[in-house]
Amino acid sequence: MHKFLRTVGFSMYQKKHDIEKLLKDLTDQAESSQIKKIQIDSETNLCQVRAEMAPDMGVDIYGEMDEFGVIKPEYYVPYVLGHDMSSDADCSIQRHTEKETYAGLLDALRVGISLIYYLENVMEYRERKMNRESIDVSYVNLCGLSISGKIILPVKKSAKQVEMAKVALKEKTSLIEAAKNGDEDAIETLTIEDIDLYSQISRRVMKEDIYSIIDSCFMPCGIECDQYSVIGDILHMEVLTNRITGEEVYDLKIECNDMIFHVAINRQDLVGEPEVGRRFKGQIWMMGTAKFRG
Repeated sequence: MHKFLRTVGFSMYQKKHDIEKLLKDLTDQAESSQIKKIQIDSETNLCQVRAEMAPDMGVDIYGEMDEFGVIKPEYYVPYVLGHDMSSDADCSIQRHTEKETYAGLLDALRVGISLIYYLENVMEYRERKMNRESIDVSYVNLCGLSISGKIILPVKKSAKQVEMAKVALKEKTSLIEAAKNGDEDAIETLTIEDIDLYSQISRRVMKEDIYSIIDSCFMPCGIECDQYSVIGDILHMEVLTNRITGEEVYDLKIECNDMIFHVAINRQDLVGEPEVGRRFKGQIWMMGTAKFRG
């Protein structure tokens, strides 16, 4: 079972034979508009069935189509699509070792790390590569799938504090860019700032709650490279309903470290009531749609 299948409203599917039956039913019921096929060579093809459970949410089923037009599912991936530009930073795409899946690597200076995500539009990428079209990435729409999260209250800030935070983030991004290019003064400045920040947090944490000090956070979590622990402000909220199970899924538009992306989580896995202005805290599996130039 895919760990994040419950995120798109299939929490009741726990057994292997139940999931296999679900995949077969979704494949058999698929219309031609839901099926994409790429002929890799004379004997091999890659087929994708997009089974939509709600607008921009569902399960992608991958496999091969035989000579009789029957699709044999090999693996599946739950998906939720975000339509907000998350980052236009330099992006490279590489294939996973085990199967025909791909990961994107974003050099996201605003986040402060190299961000790795699971490529959602793998068929488009594979087709472009086969046709020798441009695979340069213009920007990426990111969406995180979560199976555990909670809602926490926002940090109260004045308009002046918000503006100062934006200026500080812009300056830090410029310093990181300069440090990457070998600027020793920028490296030294960043080191001193980190030491000062650590000192300030150590003093404040003695008297304040940690979530009043940390406004937002974006950091790798666990041993898998595309999973992150995030805290971000909720900008917009929508409830999606799985058409088969009737389970409700929250689609939260999040701003974290000056980057906007969506987070999807099953209603029963979220502690607290989400509202615009509050914060989401949880672990996510990051996937993204790469928008190609040309």
